Amino acid sequence: MDLGILLAMTLIFIGSFVQSSIGFGLAIVTAPILFQISPSYVPAPITVVALFLSVINASHHRATISLKGLWMAFIGRVPGSVAGAFLLYWVDANQLSLWLGVLVILAVVVSLLPFRIQPTPNRMMIAGFFSGFFGTSSGIGGPPMALLLQHQEGNLIRANLSAFFVVSSLLSLIVQIPIGYMTMHHFYLSLPLLPASYLGYKVAMRYINRIPKKTVRQASLAICFVSGITAIVSALS
Repeated sequence: MDLGILLAMTLIFIGSFVQSSIGFGLAIVTAPILFQISPSYVPAPITVVALFLSVINASHHRATISLKGLWMAFIGRVPGSVAGAFLLYWVDANQLSLWLGVLVILAVVVSLLPFRIQPTPNRMMIAGFFSGFFGTSSGIGGPPMALLLQHQEGNLIRANLSAFFVVSSLLSLIVQIPIGYMTMHHFYLSLPLLPASYLGYKVAMRYINRIPKKTVRQASLAICFVSGITAIVSALS
């Protein structure tokens, strides 16, 4: 098997473990380095994996899902996805790499913010818009929603974020099709990544209560920072 595919599968395994453990993180951890392996991996194949993983996690946590608080985020997600598609249409590979790197570093900074933001309906709609914008253009749609939901109980975070990502990933893939970022080539590219994602999920479910959430979060933030810097340096070199 091609070394690039093996590396991509390894990254997806790690990202899926992180997302299944804390509720988000698949694209943040993997997208910048996947882009360096092949620009074709971002955003469509990683969005296919996100959809696959979110369906599994949403099914696992279905008893805890509360859609009542997500409707405004869904509404904001639609125009955000369209805006993200327009950005994809206009940027080239170097600009997309720079965009990925900046988004990941921003996500790390946001994750370290000490204050709590209450998830009011208006804020949920705004977070949904930016999740759609970032998610469609780069695959990284988790941070805006995670910022609002991060202080909820663990299972509730994982359940609601997974339910949101199922809908948002579908929206992103739909708008990526007419601009050529979601083709059969991208679909076939995503297929080897799905078993790696499932393995990451299974490992997370086995060890979720044994590894402190803080440890997973700190390790993922460190990986994110390195991958974000890598993408920025690559774009500027």
